[in-house]
Amino acid sequence: MFVINNDKTKSPIKIWLSGPEQLEESCLEQAYHLSNLPFIHKWVCLMPDTHTGKGMPIGGVIAAKDVVIPNAVGVDIGCGMVFVATNVKYREIKEVMVGTATIMQSMIGSIMRAVPVGFESHRQKQESAVLTEALANIAGYEQNPELVPLLEEGFFQVGTLGGGNHFIELQEDENGYLCIMIHSGSRHLGKEICDHFHNKARELNQKWYSQVPDEYRLAFLPVHTEEGRQYIRWMQLAMDYAFENRERMLEKTCAVVKEHVERYTGQAVEFTDKINCHHNYASLENHYDANVWVHRKGATRVRLGERAVIPGAMGSYSYVVEGQGNPESFCTSSHGAGRAYSRSGAMKAYTTEQVMVDLKQQEVVLGKRKKNDVAEECRFAYKDIDEVMKQQADLVTPVRKLKTVGVVKG
Repeated sequence: MFVINNDKTKSPIKIWLSGPEQLEESCLEQAYHLSNLPFIHKWVCLMPDTHTGKGMPIGGVIAAKDVVIPNAVGVDIGCGMVFVATNVKYREIKEVMVGTATIMQSMIGSIMRAVPVGFESHRQKQESAVLTEALANIAGYEQNPELVPLLEEGFFQVGTLGGGNHFIELQEDENGYLCIMIHSGSRHLGKEICDHFHNKARELNQKWYSQVPDEYRLAFLPVHTEEGRQYIRWMQLAMDYAFENRERMLEKTCAVVKEHVERYTGQAVEFTDKINCHHNYASLENHYDANVWVHRKGATRVRLGERAVIPGAMGSYSYVVEGQGNPESFCTSSHGAGRAYSRSGAMKAYTTEQVMVDLKQQEVVLGKRKKNDVAEECRFAYKDIDEVMKQQADLVTPVRKLKTVGVVKG
């Protein structure tokens, strides 16, 4: 970790990398903008997977006094990870055939049929305890009538994966056990909430002659205002919805694994060690004797002893970690490996054939309907997850290392 504290910063910037040469210029510029916000508590943090985002870097963490910043949470509110381990040794089932397919190929195919991916939604309304409760308390949301129709739409998206860097992976840990890891968020709901309140904050900031330049894209809402309270209410709804969304996909994925293993091997399947955690959100926490709103945008909370999930890239490694509760990062770690190439950059640098050959050589089963954009999410498009873990050795302790053996992508 190194610190930047110069004539461009009002608050220091702490960066969990070896040096500034590892940082994009545009990412550093965004960090400077954050450091000059008048309500920053202590300092700005950048995790080792940091890269340029919208307004605030992905992998960025700030503690703000009495304000919330929609773009410092991001458009996929509540995006995060869910993980579960099994008692099944992968090598013991790997060669089992289901017709003409391996058991892994069959499981990946079944997951794709059970879970809508990409822009797909369910054709019929699904159950959602989160949305049902929101509709039962609709008075708390009616001050934002533009967003209310999203509640009904959400019933068709709960339990869906989405696209981009979201995935469902079947993995093998260092002891040979089969595990399940899912990365997804609040789908369309979170994006609309973020955009709505960012625009609302821009209007109000201009009205208040805010010191925060509009070009920073960091318009804020004081938490004591009605608009601030509205954003927090909607943000929490999106977080709960994202949590439920991951739980629903996990249920379906576990059902596929259980049905296949028990039917074709006779082994009883057990699921243990579940973790479900967010990495895009803001929460009221106490740090350095102050109650502040900690914004984690592509960053994972890791209090002392708290377990979390840090994914790598498709065909790479991922980690389950235990937090060290480091106060300097506001008890936070990276949320993944971080991009080394933009999506368009990865498409230019690597061909579909190169990626498919690489996955085959690693014996990774890919479930993806359209392969022409697979390079966007290949492991070469991301930083080395093991290097990222070294950079944050003072933040988390690895407790489980996992390798991709099957993956579903949108």
